[in-house]
Amino acid sequence: MNSRKLLAIIAIIGTLAALHACKHESDDSPTDLELLNRSRGPEAAVWYKFSNALLPRSSGSGHFESLLRTRFNSVAAAQLDTLGKVEEGTVFPEGSLIVKELWPNASGLGTYAVMLKRSGDAAADENGWVWGYIRDNGEVRQTAVNRGAACKGCHAGPGNINGTLMNAAYP
Repeated sequence: MNSRKLLAIIAIIGTLAALHACKHESDDSPTDLELLNRSRGPEAAVWYKFSNALLPRSSGSGHFESLLRTRFNSVAAAQLDTLGKVEEGTVFPEGSLIVKELWPNASGLGTYAVMLKRSGDAAADENGWVWGYIRDNGEVRQTAVNRGAACKGCHAGPGNINGTLMNAAYP
């Protein structure tokens, strides 16, 4: 084999190795599928106000579904008071998972709105939250890569506690 072909092969192998090692922005981020699977799983098992009752959509909600309920994983649930409400002044710790189930009617879940506190994540917003908005059928309504752009307008509003609004909407 002549040196020209050998150099070409080495260059191709080097390029392929570099492409394989290259990390894209979303490689370290939870995929929307990961957020969906975590929402469906048993991880977030503590309900807001310790009740799994479906609540009517609040008047200021930006969500389309008419009913909702919210649950927390054990890390986030440690920030709930004795009534199951988010403690005033809370800053959720790393690893907190909050799942809002959005229901078009009482017979079927429609969408999961998910907040995962993972500050070092490429998809995390300035407060460390990774946001997901995914239909139960797997259709992504807002990808985590968008850093909650469609959500933060409301979630940063009056009465929010570290981006959550359950206390404000359902005192």
